[in-house]
Formats: sequence, structure tokens, C-alpha cells
Amino acid sequence: MRRPPALPNQPGPPFNAPAARRLRAALGMGPEHVAHDLRASYGLPYVTPDLVRAWEQGAMAPTSPELAALAGVLWCTPGDLIGRPRTLREHRIARGLAPEDVALAVGLDFLVYLGMEEDGEWHGTERQSAVLADVLRLSLPDFITVTGKEEKLAELLRSAVTTRWQAYVRHLSKLVPLDKRLIEDTLRDLHEEYQRQMTATLSWGGSAAAGHAQRTGEDFLARIVTRFWNEVEQGAA
Repeated sequence: MRRPPALPNQPGPPFNAPAARRLRAALGMGPEHVAHDLRASYGLPYVTPDLVRAWEQGAMAPTSPELAALAGVLWCTPGDLIGRPRTLREHRIARGLAPEDVALAVGLDFLVYLGMEEDGEWHGTERQSAVLADVLRLSLPDFITVTGKEEKLAELLRSAVTTRWQAYVRHLSKLVPLDKRLIEDTLRDLHEEYQRQMTATLSWGGSAAAGHAQRTGEDFLARIVTRFWNEVEQGAA
């Protein structure tokens, strides 16, 4: 029997192939045992040992139903088989929740919620957002990402470190629910670090230094969101 194709709007979640191999080995199972259990216990008659090997080698990725079944066979949660989730849908799958359960919990019509998952755009109210974060156990960085605010955050941070950071405190406060003082301290530190790196590089003189400064600046700005959360974590400690 042929493997059914994945739905166009339902791609498989990011699969952690090494984790699947490690969990299978820890149970003393071979790919043939996994394939047998998926066929016999989870109604996936097309699964063969070769398909299991393809998953574990990263040549193919399981669909969402296949991943849920594989987690059952390997006695783990779907989250144990997923790489770092980034989308709303991936976080839901990592928690082993059905979309209708999340929709019910946050108080949204099922089709409305499903549309948000597929579009990657969250439009819930403040209360619904708080419930979503609780149900999916989202950290603040993850919440900003799954609700589609990360690019806006990156845009504000890039502007803050390259111009006057003070002008962006109010905008950041509206976007990220953090203490204003913590935002101020974080922006100031990022601004100083960026300007210090650029000044030190340019002080070398010559066209080569200018090119290096550009690359340094581009690298800093490309990682600005990660740097922001790291500074926030240190500042809040």
C-alpha cells in the first residue's frame, strides 16, 4: 500500500531524526519492530522498515498523524520527536494537542483557529492570547514568534541600535510585555555594544576595515532578536 500524500496546507512538523533513532535504540527495537507496531496498532498499513529508516536518516519526515503514532510506539511525547517548534501549529503538536482542543480552550471557532494556524497569523484577544500561552506553555520569546510579532520586534531593535535607542522604548513596551526599565537597560546595552563594535572595526582604517565593519554590523543585526532575549534574561536574573 502506498503512503498517502500530506495535505498541501498541513506540512509535517520539524522532525528530530537523531532523537527518534536514540529513543528506538533505548527500547531495544529495530526499524522492523517500529514499522510492525505502526501497522498493527496505529492503522498505518503502508509503513515499512525502509520508511522508518528514511525518517531516522532525515531523508523523509513523518506527517503529523505519523509523528503522533511514532511517539506512541516509542513511548514518548510528540514533543520529544520535534525539533525546536517555531509556529503555532508546531507548538500545538509538540504538546500533543488536537486543534479543536486548543480552539475550545482559547474560545475560538474551530475553523477560525485552524485558519490562524495555516496562515501563521494570530488574531486573538489579550485574554485569548494569555490562555494560548498557558495551554501551549509558551515562553515570552516563543509567544512573540508564534503570534507573528518577531519580524516587527527585529525591525524595532535594528532601528534602536543603529539610531537613538531612547526613541524606541515606548514602541517596544507596546509590543513586548516587559518592565519599562528592563527594556531601557536592554536597548542601551545593545546600542552600546553595536556602536562599540562598529567603532573598533572602523578605527583600523582602510577599505578592508570598512568591508569588515559592514559584515560585522550585518551579523550583529541578523542576530538582534536572539541578542535581545539573552540580554533580557540576564537583566531579569
